[in-house]
Amino acid sequence: MNKLHISTALFAAVVGIVAVAPKAAADEWDKKTVITTSETIEVPGATLPAGTYVFKLVNTTDADRHTVIVQNERENHTYATILAIPNYRIRPTGKTRITFWETPAGTPKAVRAWFYPGDNFGQEFAYKKDRATQISQVTHEQVPQDTAQVAAAEPAPAPEPAPAPQVADNTPPPAPEPAPAPAVAEAAPAPEPAPAPEPAAPAVIAQNTTPNELPQTASNIPLLAFVGFSALALAAVLGSFVRRLS
Repeated sequence: MNKLHISTALFAAVVGIVAVAPKAAADEWDKKTVITTSETIEVPGATLPAGTYVFKLVNTTDADRHTVIVQNERENHTYATILAIPNYRIRPTGKTRITFWETPAGTPKAVRAWFYPGDNFGQEFAYKKDRATQISQVTHEQVPQDTAQVAAAEPAPAPEPAPAPQVADNTPPPAPEPAPAPAVAEAAPAPEPAPAPEPAAPAVIAQNTTPNELPQTASNIPLLAFVGFSALALAAVLGSFVRRLS
């Protein structure tokens, strides 16, 4: 459906071109082109009824010229002065080419771009915001807007209020206030007395006193053994002596 819509729009544009430009004359310097239209057409800032018109660039020394003026056939009346946008085409033709935007029903066709014979670059027209929006709703394409008109529509920031003028006052200045009395430094509180040191514990002195009892260093067993052996020896001696007496 979109392809059919686009094809129909392109066909209408081509038919418009043939109807608008059956005659064309041009000049190399200002790209002057004379067109004759059999129906009403629209350019930014003007609606042109059927007739003959002149499209040309403003003669300036600037090489990047994109200001287009639209005049009557005698060139003694200007209908519109347009600040155009550069438009590029891949294949230039040997004839003047004017393309149109599809517009809402009941409104004139809006010129989209103008190409001078043999040029790759042409002039694309930008419309006011309201008109560009109407065309976009029909074509579903982005239509260039007149930036100067858009900038003018934006409200300028309100200027800041000027400062109130200062009125000279001849009254004498007030007397200086007396300087405040110097603050008296408060005496620092006396430090609290340090607590008295606790008495030192008495030193432990080692005493080398002799113990009351001697330590027991040996056992009584050897002494008992010695007594036993002595008794046996004495018994043996006494027995030998008794045997001799008998």
